[in-house]
This record gives sequence, C-alpha cells and structure tokens, in this order.
Amino acid sequence: MRKIGVFVCHCGTNIADMVDVEKVVAASGRIPEVRYAVDYQFTCSAPGQDQIKDAIREHNLDGVVVAACSPRMHETTFRNAVGSAGMNPYLVEMANIREHDSWVASDRDEATRKAIDLVRMKVKKVAKLEPLEEIVLPVTRRALVIGGGVAGIQAALDIANTGVEVVLVEKTPSIGGHMAQYDKTFPTLDCASCILTPRMVEAAIHPKITIHTFSEVVESSGFVGAYEVKIRKKARSVDLVKCTGCADCLEKCPVKVPSEFEAGLAERGAIYRPFPQAVPNVPVIDREHCTYFLKDGKCGICQKVCPTDAIDFTVEDEIVTEKVGAIVVATGFHFYDAANYTEYGYGRYPDVISWLQFERLTNASGPTSGKLVRPSNGEAPQTIVFIHCVGSRDPSKGFPYCSRVCCMATAKHAVIARSKLPDAEIFSFYIDIRAAGKGYEEFVRRAIEQEDIEFIKGRPARVIEKNGKLVVRSEDAFSGRPIEVEADLVVLTNGAQAQDEAPELAQTLGIGYDQYGFFSELHPKLRPVETNKAGVFLAGMCQGPKDIPESVSQASAAAAKALEILSKDELSREPQVAEVNPFRCTGCMDCMEVCFYTAIEEDEFMRRKVAKVNPGVCQGCGACVAACMDGALEMKIFNDEQIYAEITGLFAIPKGARKAGGGESAHG
Repeated sequence: MRKIGVFVCHCGTNIADMVDVEKVVAASGRIPEVRYAVDYQFTCSAPGQDQIKDAIREHNLDGVVVAACSPRMHETTFRNAVGSAGMNPYLVEMANIREHDSWVASDRDEATRKAIDLVRMKVKKVAKLEPLEEIVLPVTRRALVIGGGVAGIQAALDIANTGVEVVLVEKTPSIGGHMAQYDKTFPTLDCASCILTPRMVEAAIHPKITIHTFSEVVESSGFVGAYEVKIRKKARSVDLVKCTGCADCLEKCPVKVPSEFEAGLAERGAIYRPFPQAVPNVPVIDREHCTYFLKDGKCGICQKVCPTDAIDFTVEDEIVTEKVGAIVVATGFHFYDAANYTEYGYGRYPDVISWLQFERLTNASGPTSGKLVRPSNGEAPQTIVFIHCVGSRDPSKGFPYCSRVCCMATAKHAVIARSKLPDAEIFSFYIDIRAAGKGYEEFVRRAIEQEDIEFIKGRPARVIEKNGKLVVRSEDAFSGRPIEVEADLVVLTNGAQAQDEAPELAQTLGIGYDQYGFFSELHPKLRPVETNKAGVFLAGMCQGPKDIPESVSQASAAAAKALEILSKDELSREPQVAEVNPFRCTGCMDCMEVCFYTAIEEDEFMRRKVAKVNPGVCQGCGACVAACMDGALEMKIFNDEQIYAEITGLFAIPKGARKAGGGESAHG
C-alpha cells in the first residue's frame, strides 16, 4: 500500500474562514493510505514546502495530497517540492478546497465535509498513480514574430539581441504598424516617428532578423521547440534587391486610389510606397487596381520608366517554410468603422472624421503638411468637437468593452488642436474619463485647466448638417439639459477591434480567442503573455486594448518567455498526454477529427492502421479519450482506474472513519 501524506493549507483566511482545517486534517489521518497529515497557514510558501520535503524523508512517503487552491496556480510548485525531496513529481495531487469549496460555500459544516470528501478522493487517486518521466524534446533555436508593429519590432529586437535568429512576418508592405501613422504620443507629446523609425531601421539591418513583409502565415505544425510554419510571400512585382527607391515609377503611375496610410485623405498609385520611411523602402504593386493586371497587359508604364529593371509582372506568390522553436504573435488591431454610427454622419459629411484621420491631418508628413483644416474646403475650423467611445463601451454595437486608449488619445488631439488653432473653440463629449497610466491624469487636467478644452459629460445622440455647420446634439449629464454645439469639424474617437483575420490565425496556430476576436492569454494575472499552446506567446493589442508603453512591455515579456525556451538545446515538458493502446485501436481515426492540436496521426501496427499520439504536440485536453468508442485512448494521470478510484473514494465509507487510527495526524 502506498504511504501518502496530506498537507492542508489555510490559505490565510481564504480557506480557514469557511473550512474547519483541523477537522479535515483529523479525518485525513484516518484514511488507510494516509501515513501523515498536517496543516499550515501557507503551504505554498518556502516553509510550507520545506514541511512537505521533511515529511517525505521522515515518513518515507511515496505519495502526496495538497489540499489548497487550484492546481492551475501551484501544481508545478508542489511537484518541484516533492521532486527535490527525491519523490517522483507526478505522485502528487491537489485537492482544490478553495475555488471548489470555501469560496463557493455558505455553510461551514457543509464546506468542511466537502473538503474531507475532496481530500479522500485525491488520496484514492494518488494510490493508483504511476511514476512518470518528463518528455524531452529538441529545440530549434529560432523564433517567429508575427506582426511588424511596435510590439512585434520590440519582441524581435529583444530576441535577436541575445544572438537568436528571428523571422519577422508582416502582412502589409512595410513594418511599423499603426504607430507609423501617428503624429505624437501621450502624455509627453513625443514625435511618434522619431521613436519608431529608428527601431524599424534597427530591425531591418539587424544581422539576426529576417523580415518578410507583404506576407502572412498560412500553416503551422509541430510543437514547442520544433514548429514548422509556412508563410505566403505575396508577389510585390518589384525586386527588393534591384530597386534603388528612385520613385520614378510612383510619379508616372496613372492610377489613383485612396491611400490606406493617409486614412483616405490622400491618393496613391497602383504602384506605391506606404510612406517615405517605409521598411523596406521599396514600392509594391497593388494588383487589384493595377491597369496591367486588370486589362491584360495594357499600361506597364512603371516597368518602362524603371532604370534598374526592378519591376517584374510575372512574379507569383511564394510559399516559404521556416522552422522555429517559439512564436510571438503581435498582429495588432484595427479601428472600429465609424460609419456604423449612421447618426454621426461619418462618410456622409466630409468634416466628420475619425481619430486616425485627425492624426494624419496634424502630422507634418501628412496630406496637409500638418495644417489642421476642414477636409471639405481646406479652411481652418473655428469650432471642433471630439466624441469619445465610438465603437467602445456600447453593447448596442456589440462592443461593450473599453478600448482604453481613446480618452487619452482624445485629450492629446484636443491639446494638439489648441496648439495649432489657439483661438478655436474645442469641445470634448465623454462618458467617463479613464486615465490610468503614469502622467495620464495630469495630462487630462492640463487639457481641461490650461488648454481651455471644454469637457462635457454625455454621449451625443446625433450630428446633423445645418446651414453649412455640423450640429452636435447631446445631453449635459451634469445639468440634465439638452445641448447643441455648432461645429466646423467633428472628430470621432473610434475604438479598437481585433483584426478580422484573428480567428483564422488563431485556428492556424492552435491558440484560443475570445468573443471579440482578441487572442486569449493562459492566465490573466500569472501568465498574461502565454497561450494554451506551449511556445506561442502574445504581445500588444492582439491580446486586448492597451497603450504603447504597455504593448512594448508585453513584447519584452513575450520575448523573455520565448528565450526561456530558445536558450536550451532540449526542452522537458510534462508527460500528461494521451496514450493509444494499439491492441484496442480499430483505426477509425475519430480521435484525429476532434484533436484541436493536431497531435494525432496515422500509424501502422501489426499490418493495420491505428492512431498514434505525438507527445510533443499533445496538450492533454482529453478530447480524443472522450471520442474513442473502443476505449483505446487513455490519459496519463487521468486514466480510467484513477478516475474510478476517485469515485469510489467519494462514495465508499472509509474504514475507521468514525474512530481514531489508520494514520498519524499532526493534531493527534
């Protein structure tokens, strides 16, 4: 019979306030397999772990049950503790008497009885556990970063600066992301380009970084330490090596379409460079608008004027395969389409603009060279109205969450507008001001008190055009009265949304995403940059709305997590994986259909097809076990015998349950 120790945690008052810990210890000591039972205030602390180690050595224990909090938080902690005491780390189980008991109970006696039941179940399971060895995997010491915005660039540089090779993939023709479009950053009003472009150049010339722009990830296979990723490099039709950036082709192109970089406020050609500081600084041909591709070879002016013969219309998309050990996802966000708020007239009234369009109007490299003017007539506005939360905090539009940066962006825009138009009237309609960041509240106070911006609490109901003016109708929430403001320019602060293709990429990589399309972290507090897929990490706004400093911090954190893997030649991982009994497998492959992680493949056993689990890929979710009609699949640590033992432990009346004996309790 296995000799098991039970260690019950008070968790301060989290458990002890609702559970009679001494009774749990006494009852545990009477379970036949238990040789030692004790309680402690904080079992996860260093003294608490030492208590476990000493008990293992003193009582020659070969199994441990820790009755405490969720194993999601401290299972690794206790496995490491028992391992250092010479016991196999997979002979320890946690009974969750906090989240599953004390936190949800309302009666102390019932909570205590439940805690005793939970402990008894785990003791019976530990009695059936078998020693396991960690799985050892080879590591490909290269990293993939998906997304070339400020977060992706930061992660790539942090990894590359340690000497590890990085492949950086960006779907647009240039790295830089949305930050390249901004004028200034809050709360310091630093020039955004002055911060970003040196980092872009640093990434471009770094000997350890390979950049694939105008590219996207289309397939991913493998497991942590050994991923194989296929990348589609879309045809630029311009040779990156031959092109000298002379821009002759840009000047001669007869096609004109709205520029995405200028948020539709200016035009570009069918062959274009997104912005002057683009990296790589080489044009790309937009085949959807290029006359050559639309009209069977007619036009071709850009090719004729190119002095280096860099343009090739015959180039096709290319699939390249990269082998990497870890992946950082930093795919960013896109702005909510303000046209969905038909009551505000965006897209109908030219002087109702988005906040990105405001950024381009005030940017020295923008379409007006930094002059803040009305798009309708090019004149300076005398009255400007900003409207917060367009596509944020609005359940009626399907986006109840806060986009976090909008309040500060609007305060920044108002201060910039005041610096350019000292005599203008400036109004800012808001629901609440959320300025949670270093120097943020002070910046908002500056806008209100020093820059004379009038902040009005209220969500405008409509924007209409009347006598050449835009009339903003709202309510002043403080006075409870309706209010109308006649404006020359209305700026809508539209919120942040997940990328449209985020769910598709999540399925390609095998990671989770929430109901809004943002990628899901493994634990919001303890593992905020990790995902459910080992070796895949998150950085920036692809995980949820955040500002630039937080995005950069998260990128560095993701890089550190990736380097934790890439710094090793081999990687050990937990053996809690599914296992196939080939004698029982009929080869139906239903398990392959339900495996979210593509960990199951076909194999041959005694001249017939059977399923085989790749332990490096398997995440131990158990979906395949549930789907197997033949009972050929079992989970290590969760096999049928162990589960049955828990069930019988719950319902069976333990011997000696009503009398002392059967084991040693620290309370006698």
